[in-house]
Amino acid sequence: MESKEWSSGVWTQLTAVRRQSPLVQCITNLVSMDLVANTLLSAGASPAMVHSVAEVPDFTPHIHALCVNVGTLTPDWLPSMKAAAELAAQLGKPWVLDPAAVSCSGFRLKACLELVELKPSVIKGNGSEIIALSGSASQCQAKGADSSHESTEAIEAAKSLALSSGAVVAVSGAVDIVTDGKRVIGVHNGTKMMQKITATGCSLAGLVAAFLAVDPLQPLEATVSAMSVFGIAGELGEELANGPASLRMHLIDSLYGLDETTVLSRVRITRLG
Repeated sequence: MESKEWSSGVWTQLTAVRRQSPLVQCITNLVSMDLVANTLLSAGASPAMVHSVAEVPDFTPHIHALCVNVGTLTPDWLPSMKAAAELAAQLGKPWVLDPAAVSCSGFRLKACLELVELKPSVIKGNGSEIIALSGSASQCQAKGADSSHESTEAIEAAKSLALSSGAVVAVSGAVDIVTDGKRVIGVHNGTKMMQKITATGCSLAGLVAAFLAVDPLQPLEATVSAMSVFGIAGELGEELANGPASLRMHLIDSLYGLDETTVLSRVRITRLG
């Protein structure tokens, strides 16, 4: 299935997000909350930055999807993440794990491995994070949340993690990789300057959750669509931007204003395996 065969599905799923406005609970890091929330709003979803463990039993049953990002992980936040993920899984609600900087510490790696046990629908990370989480490297030399591996270097690790966890695994990079352990899809949308804006990866994880909310039975397709849409918005934003700060603004505006003609003409998705 190549770009033209994917493009109508991408548009259909974006339209569904706009029409249904799914409620997405985001337990995300302190750096990313603003951009994650604005990304979801501009796509048509409804973000809820609810992270208190005391609110999970009352609030989480009403959500349509959950996004957990461990970027500024603390021992105080981990119980909230686990409680929300466990409840979402029990209730059949899709949830996304973003194991940001997973190899930075033993505490972080252990926490992420425990979260994987709670059956995320999708695990989204960069090449180094996916390699570390899959156990493919005894020590992953990542620079914090930055990747020291290309996404294509992590394909085998991603396939292995998908098969062992039951999750769709998405690897962000110059070419975004999405796999269910069998199929491997490449998303060729996006722009390098997006890497110069903090929290774009976190925002992408939130957007994936929104797309999962409207198409939970097709997690691979929903993830591919979200990554393509976000990449297209970045491409359009860069055409108007003078640098990373203005790209951030134009990225949000472009995502909000995406129309059918633009999406159908700019989707670049290929089957890699």
